[in-house]
Amino acid sequence: MLDTYTIRTHDMPEEMRILLDRYPRESWADHPGFAEKTRHWLGAHRMFRRLAAGIRQDGESLLDGEMEAGAYADRLAYLGGHLIANLHGHHGWEDRSYFPELSAADPRFDAGLALLEQDHADLDAVLDTFDRRANRAIVLADLEPAQLRDAAGEVHATAETIEAFLERHLGDEEDLAVPIILHHRLRG
Repeated sequence: MLDTYTIRTHDMPEEMRILLDRYPRESWADHPGFAEKTRHWLGAHRMFRRLAAGIRQDGESLLDGEMEAGAYADRLAYLGGHLIANLHGHHGWEDRSYFPELSAADPRFDAGLALLEQDHADLDAVLDTFDRRANRAIVLADLEPAQLRDAAGEVHATAETIEAFLERHLGDEEDLAVPIILHHRLRG
């Protein structure tokens, strides 16, 4: 079965990047408006990137014969469960609370926030596929180890998609949100 996903490949529109030119990424940590809440939010993004990379790397280790089936299944259950639950919670909070706060502060960027919200919806489809494939691989590790390799290959392919999706989405989200926060001294 061929899974297709809607994943935005185009850059954030230039008009959504005007504050980023004024507040470039390398200056964020030194800005007086860069508060602990923003550091925590960026830390969550780092965690998502690490979890997705860990899932992909574990798949490669299993496929290369460097990891046992049981260890793979245990790590997949742990890392995959954390990735899915935390992404859903994080994106739900952003859509209901964080993005409305940014919009109220500077509605010029509503089009960019709408793109990011659509990313959240699109990522849900990928996460659903990942969840089904991961659960199948976990079951096969115990019941039909001979079939695990193919299932792990499908999980690995989906993990690569998630990793690429997160790289695009989280980078754009950070580049849009943090300059708004700094400019308007939000979340302090």
